[in-house]
Amino acid sequence: MSAIVNSVKSESIAEELEIEKGDIILAIDGVKMQDMIDFSFLVKGEVITLEIQKKSGEIEEIEIEKDFEDDLGIIFESAVFDKVKPCLNHCIFCFVDQQPKGLRDTLYIKDDDYRLSYLQGTYITLTNFTREDKERIKRLKLGPFYVSVHTTNPELRVKMLRNPNAGKALENLQWFRKNKIPFHAQIVLCPGYNDGEELERTLTDLAKLKNTVLSVAIVPVGITQFRKEKLKRVDKKCALKTLEIASKFKRVCCSDEFFLLAQKPIPPAKYYGNFSQLDDGVGALRLLLEDFKKQSLPKNLNQKLSISIATSYAAYEVFKIIGNKLNKIKNLSVEIVPVKSNYWGKDITVAGLITSVDLINAINTAKYDTIIVPSIMLRPYSEDFLDGNNLEYVKKQTGKNLVVVNNTYSTYEIVEYIRKFC
Repeated sequence: MSAIVNSVKSESIAEELEIEKGDIILAIDGVKMQDMIDFSFLVKGEVITLEIQKKSGEIEEIEIEKDFEDDLGIIFESAVFDKVKPCLNHCIFCFVDQQPKGLRDTLYIKDDDYRLSYLQGTYITLTNFTREDKERIKRLKLGPFYVSVHTTNPELRVKMLRNPNAGKALENLQWFRKNKIPFHAQIVLCPGYNDGEELERTLTDLAKLKNTVLSVAIVPVGITQFRKEKLKRVDKKCALKTLEIASKFKRVCCSDEFFLLAQKPIPPAKYYGNFSQLDDGVGALRLLLEDFKKQSLPKNLNQKLSISIATSYAAYEVFKIIGNKLNKIKNLSVEIVPVKSNYWGKDITVAGLITSVDLINAINTAKYDTIIVPSIMLRPYSEDFLDGNNLEYVKKQTGKNLVVVNNTYSTYEIVEYIRKFC
């Protein structure tokens, strides 16, 4: 792996210097970089020297004069320029390990790299946390991090992660506390393992770390039909008990699925604080509702419009509320179409894991020919679904008009599409 340029921003310093896709940044001021952390620090100078290997193989040195805070405008292929630290665990609940073959390559990547946690918000278990890692984090004052804690019971954590180093979790978290390094904690709840009394123990231990812990997210274990090992699913009883335990502690939030399983209303926005663990499904539905309240809806359209909005089962109830309000607009007819995950199994209800075949099965029976599709169903910056098929394939199979919008946490693009018909 190297610091390979993927693209450059328009009207940037990099564009002016004719840096282009495929070029490699070898060093800044003679210092070789191991990741974007190094790059971010080294690029801050007012006068810097870039050593670049062009696509042709030619090596160039470029001296740059700029303002201290100026960004070069380089976008790299990866945030890590050396080898990504792999995950050494074999967690009983690992989603990667329960996937079939033939999906996108990125779905099989198991990293456990503190740098990606700092730069991109991925979760780390700290089972491969070295003295050198700690020294660098302390020296550069990095943070916050996102840590998959699961349990602070050493023996239980070793059992759940199937790694003898997993029992050092609390020791490492106490090191964070000692060095004032903040982190967000994640707990994947596995009934019969880390729920009930064990969950209360974990939350009590985390509470002792005080403000070092910025937030705690509790999410239910995801079980697909491809899982070989048997794990209990989070049912209504377990969800209710988990919500009860979590309510005793500050900065602890349960994911939206717990409220759906417990048949409880989605909490108000203040429950989620600053929505710091949205990617874990903690507060996504509330944020969607809050966003919809801000939208200015037209009272009527100048021409009739009929649309079907495809959504996951997890978001179905929220989109029914949104759909009911949209249907009050004159000349607009809206249908909400939940997409069942036949591929993964009934317990997987999130939009990000919907396959093209599942979408086809759902929208083939939709009332209307225009289908609003959330962008989260597609691979970022592409038209590809995770099973390898693309939007054009779905259009050919269904004969429907597909309109992709970003509605992960926002309804803005849906409303803007509707407003075109005013």
